Amino acid sequence: MDKCTECYACFRSSICPTDAIKESALVWPRSLRPFFGSVQIEHKETRVPGRGTEEMKTNDVTGRFGYDKIGFSVDIGRPGVGTTFDDVEKIAMAVAKTGAEFEPMNPVTFFMADKKTGRIRDDVKTEKIHSCVLEFTIRLDRLPKAVNALAEVSKEVDTVFSVGCCCKVSPDGTILGKRILEENSIFHRPNGKTNVGLGKPHAEIR
Repeated sequence: MDKCTECYACFRSSICPTDAIKESALVWPRSLRPFFGSVQIEHKETRVPGRGTEEMKTNDVTGRFGYDKIGFSVDIGRPGVGTTFDDVEKIAMAVAKTGAEFEPMNPVTFFMADKKTGRIRDDVKTEKIHSCVLEFTIRLDRLPKAVNALAEVSKEVDTVFSVGCCCKVSPDGTILGKRILEENSIFHRPNGKTNVGLGKPHAEIR
């Protein structure tokens, strides 16, 4: 049971013919597990269900980063492995040393005791969760350092993670983040989600 991430998939599916799977009351800190495992539960801090973040895909509305920065999303624990906050901390502290600024509207950031260093609160470190997304922005010139830090810390964690990068397309059509990756011979797949910028920035929403 210690490895159960409380995603409630078995409970919701009604797969047991004798109805033996029951939802039980959870106490802290185990009670945080459903917030990172069930797509139907909304995070109290961000008001977003699932893993609690809309990620950088909504940058045209949120304005999380401009032309001089690149956004990172580190998807930790998927598929089917899970993670502990102890490993999340290792990843966060590794990128913090390269100048990462952690996204404030992200549930992982809410569990940081020190947002400058990426240190996670002691009361949740040993909790296992289904998955989470560590989000941060970094200056474009520090992109190679952040990627190298992630490559190194991948050797130290007992989980899996994938890395997504997002940057604004320059007015002349240049994708600076992609160019920097190519100049530093960093392997990447330039096949992601493109936001065409139809959303209105928060300041303009009435």
